[in-house]
Amino acid sequence: MTAPRIKFSVVDKVARITLANPAGRNAMDLQFCQEFGKAAIACETDPSIKVILIEAEGDVFSVGGDITEFVANKDRVHPHVLDMATQIHIGVAGLRRAAAPVIAAVNGMTAGGAFSMVAGADVVIAKRSAKFNAAFTKSGLTPDAGGTYFFPRVAGFRKAFWIMATNPTLTADQAAEIDLVTQVVDDEKFAEEVERIVRQFADSVPGALSGLKSLFRSSLTNTLDDQLNLEARSIAARCADPATLELLVAFLNKKK
Repeated sequence: MTAPRIKFSVVDKVARITLANPAGRNAMDLQFCQEFGKAAIACETDPSIKVILIEAEGDVFSVGGDITEFVANKDRVHPHVLDMATQIHIGVAGLRRAAAPVIAAVNGMTAGGAFSMVAGADVVIAKRSAKFNAAFTKSGLTPDAGGTYFFPRVAGFRKAFWIMATNPTLTADQAAEIDLVTQVVDDEKFAEEVERIVRQFADSVPGALSGLKSLFRSSLTNTLDDQLNLEARSIAARCADPATLELLVAFLNKKK
């Protein structure tokens, strides 16, 4: 039996999607894509989850698509890669639709489809030693896993196109300069800081961060009037929530 490429768990409101093939540098083969899609759908459909963490075992986050598998299936590479892309895209869309925010904890080299995946996260925490390379076009490929959707929205159209066309290897600090990375953490403090932020999200007021994620997503396509309408309805609904109202009353009592 083939070892799992993805480990998935939900404990205490935290969903963990762990890339679990360090010996294979967490390359994205068909099995990986299928398992990632299933984990993402589980996150989308579980209302108990308040934060989704994508992390990786080993020293490499992921080198992206498994070129070895592409070549091994060269006689039917078109349908094989289409199947892979379709499966990974189920996962990408599932995480996008999931109410909980997604945190990517990047511990090493990130390339190809993993680069795209990281660009789609809500928060990206990276080790200072982490590296990033889009990698697609230098192998004659074009991006998948949402790279051409997420990355231009993160870095801007021209910067994103240049990076995906020329494939420089970015340090974590360089990735932070173009907003691909949210926070850079010294290697020795990385695990502790990731867990601190995950716990902060998991312990947040129910509905606040999921509402924030929903508003940010809708802002990408809404007109200003539509977005203002959503904001008004969202903040009114949040105020009417008993847990939120209790916090507001407690805040006023502290000031007395």
